[in-house]
Amino acid sequence: MPANTHHISFVLIPRFNMLALMTLIEPMRIANYLAPEKLYTWDFRSTEPGDVLASNGLPVCCGALDPKDAQAPDTISLCASWGAETYSNPTLFTWLRRQKRQGKQLIGVEMATYVLAKAGILDGLKATTHWSMFAGLTETYPAVVASEQLYTTDHHLMTCAGGTSGLDMMLHFVGRQHGQQLATEIASQLMHHPHRPPEALQKITVGSLSDGIHPDVRAAMQLIEASIEEPLSVPRICRKIGISQRKLERLFDRDTGCTIVQFSKLVRLQYARVLLSTTPMTIRDVSVACGFNSMSYFSSCFFGSFGKKPSEYRQSWPENEPSPSWPGTVYSFIQNSNLLKTAR
Repeated sequence: MPANTHHISFVLIPRFNMLALMTLIEPMRIANYLAPEKLYTWDFRSTEPGDVLASNGLPVCCGALDPKDAQAPDTISLCASWGAETYSNPTLFTWLRRQKRQGKQLIGVEMATYVLAKAGILDGLKATTHWSMFAGLTETYPAVVASEQLYTTDHHLMTCAGGTSGLDMMLHFVGRQHGQQLATEIASQLMHHPHRPPEALQKITVGSLSDGIHPDVRAAMQLIEASIEEPLSVPRICRKIGISQRKLERLFDRDTGCTIVQFSKLVRLQYARVLLSTTPMTIRDVSVACGFNSMSYFSSCFFGSFGKKPSEYRQSWPENEPSPSWPGTVYSFIQNSNLLKTAR
């Protein structure tokens, strides 16, 4: 094996995201295909050797954390998704801290950021996670320099938000080691253009790319999403945008099928859902953090949207449920509203 071959060990935690894992592997596979010699090798490891199931049910056969017949890794990539917010494994934590002391490059993929934070590895370091779980990270681990972006690099640590962000992170990773020309050719093979910078946004405002959404409605959505803890009144939103309340309410109903107040409530309830499943915050604290003055009203709204009481939503994917779900989306609400309009 060439002396400059870089070896990565992927440590998989059950329910990891298969797509996120593939976005890390494929750029290395293509790098080997394009280069005159093998640049990257990899293996899969787990605290419990054997098959580890991804969130889509596909198994990956893993060796032990320190298999005797495996190549010593240059980089450790920890992959985790559903359930990682409450995952705890002292054996893994100790092993990860040892790898850090030995100067190994560490990568946290999607919800693995929570695991690294719980292990005490991220204190004072910049890191990210998937936008849907970002609020819980900032609330639970204030010592982490959390940044809602595609991926981060800080000393010997890299993190990415999951989804397709791993492609951009690995293109950066390869480019740093072997030059931007190779990274560009890998991106061309993947048809992944443009190569996004680490600071790129993870998500877009609801409806912001739809031609059917009026610019003033988009502006209102952005204001609502930016003021969850202290919701803006409809008149104040109108003043900030510079539009009459009557006109904005008409446009909002036309373009989304719901009122401004309903949209604001849905956005805040989704935020509450994340805090409940990813932090130890009390239900009262969550309701306040999401702009609800009455806990009983919050509980009633939450049950109406998700079909569960807040106290029953302490896990994003409970062990007794076969698959995860994200109920109460703005999309589903709009669809239901349109169906009701059609029925009338």
